[in-house]
Amino acid sequence: MTNEPLQKIRELDGKQLYYSFLSGAQRIFDHQKQLNKINVFPVPDADTGTNLASTMRSIMDAFIPTDNTKQAAVAMADAALTGARGNSGIIFAQFLYGFGNEIKAEQNLDIHSFAESMKNAVSYAYEAIANPVEGTILTVIREWAEYLYALKDFIDDFIKLLIEAFQRAQQSLSETTQKLEALARSHVVDAGAKGFVVFLEGILDFFTKGATRKTALEETMAEKEITGDISHEVITYRFCTEAMISGKNLDRKKIEKAIAGYGDSMAVAGSPSKLRVHIHSDHPDEVFSQLQQFGDITFQKVDDMVHQYEILHNRKADIALLTDSACDIPREVLDRYQIHTVPLSVHFGQSFFLDRLTIQPPQFYSMLEKSDENPTSAQPAAKEFYNKYEFLSTHYDSVIGINLSGGLSGTYANSELSANEVARETGKKIRVFDSKNVTAGQGMIVLRTAREIENGTSFDELLPKIEDWIRKTHIRVTVPSMKYIVRSGRVSRMKSLAARMLDIKPVISLEPVAGKTILSGKSFSQKGSMRNSLRSIARLLRHNRLWEYSITHANNPEAVEWYRSEMEKLTGKQPVFIEEASPVLVAHTGPGVVCVSLMLE
Repeated sequence: MTNEPLQKIRELDGKQLYYSFLSGAQRIFDHQKQLNKINVFPVPDADTGTNLASTMRSIMDAFIPTDNTKQAAVAMADAALTGARGNSGIIFAQFLYGFGNEIKAEQNLDIHSFAESMKNAVSYAYEAIANPVEGTILTVIREWAEYLYALKDFIDDFIKLLIEAFQRAQQSLSETTQKLEALARSHVVDAGAKGFVVFLEGILDFFTKGATRKTALEETMAEKEITGDISHEVITYRFCTEAMISGKNLDRKKIEKAIAGYGDSMAVAGSPSKLRVHIHSDHPDEVFSQLQQFGDITFQKVDDMVHQYEILHNRKADIALLTDSACDIPREVLDRYQIHTVPLSVHFGQSFFLDRLTIQPPQFYSMLEKSDENPTSAQPAAKEFYNKYEFLSTHYDSVIGINLSGGLSGTYANSELSANEVARETGKKIRVFDSKNVTAGQGMIVLRTAREIENGTSFDELLPKIEDWIRKTHIRVTVPSMKYIVRSGRVSRMKSLAARMLDIKPVISLEPVAGKTILSGKSFSQKGSMRNSLRSIARLLRHNRLWEYSITHANNPEAVEWYRSEMEKLTGKQPVFIEEASPVLVAHTGPGVVCVSLMLE
């Protein structure tokens, strides 16, 4: 490191601490793609850069500037904990929490108190991990902080202290390759550890005004592709599962014990009033069932690490395809075509769940029957889409998004807003479509797009085709009872009263321009309603050729079999898939709903 400070700094105030951290965050953003590429431990899911960037972005989004160092450190730790993702993000957030907690109440930090607080914060980071492993970000944080502490009595200038300790962090980083077999096999350093070192480098950029100069880290740690052969067996558990729990006197050890049997790579970080939980699991829904007993779950995230691994090592195309959980495409089809999804959420009062991740359809149907609460649904936040588009943009040349009808949900609007922002920042081609559909109607558009991508159709060639497929997609939904539609408030009080008195069984479709639900038929029996639906489909097919169709349902196998048999007689085809309906749909229609979705040639 050749940059020299203009003057000695013997104390840090809160603003200096905050703005130096923002400079460190910027370095994380600059290295995000590289950190994703070298991510092989604990799971080669290619998202360490994305996870650390999310953590840093939360710090940047929070308005923290204050002269008081303790207040600044505590506020940054709280922001980091809110945005923390993945093992490395949670470790970093917990380290910041420890640092803020260890700072005394004095206005500024001198070298001695800074070094002591950093050294004491290391134990917080280690305590957050159920099974700490050396050769990771933990090791580099610890060895850097210990070196700070060893130098504190011999150096009277913060800049010199940070430069000397940074060199120790670089050395520690280079040694991670020898400490972990997975890193040695792939000839890379630990991604989380490197993220911490480039963060430190950004802090030095702030103080030395050398942000635009090529640094020693870039010269000695050039970007490398992963060269080792990593098998699927490394991903023992499929889903990276995270939650934020708020409450009083939260007991980290009790929470760890409650979920320990559901996976590995467990980390629990935070304070007695707010804890961030991370675990790799095959059953996120069961993990959240356990967590609910401890407090209010205010945040949930589940990432599919198998998908993340596949797009890094076995990507099938240069175009990413993103949709949301309302598409009702079976898991095996999503896997085959490497289709990415963002989940909507369903709510029962204060409790909420991620569609098809932290709650599965059968579990939802059971809760719906038993609960007096009227369940509601909510679109993913724009930030969730932003994170997904940003991640995909680091691995693909272009991205296509196809979302739930904008006439029914804000999902499409949030997806398009985030996609446009990522496209501006990255220069990547990203286009988002309003499917003007729901359930497998949306899914049929996604599936046809996936098949075209597999056949080598280019991004520009796909765009007009998708517009055409949207116009050619139709659904017919039969609902056995008006009870849940009435409860959801989707019909007027007068109409709901008449419908209940007459026990009407409606057939619902979507208006083709706005993508809103319309009543396309009704009957006084479910079988009559189903026959009405089939007649409507037959009319569509009189002068149009069928591409494919699918059937989705909510715990109504008898109706599914009737539709399957009748549709085969009508079309000569079996459904391309049969799937249980998304809780997002069933929240408004109730169990027993059946939907036939079809696309014309």
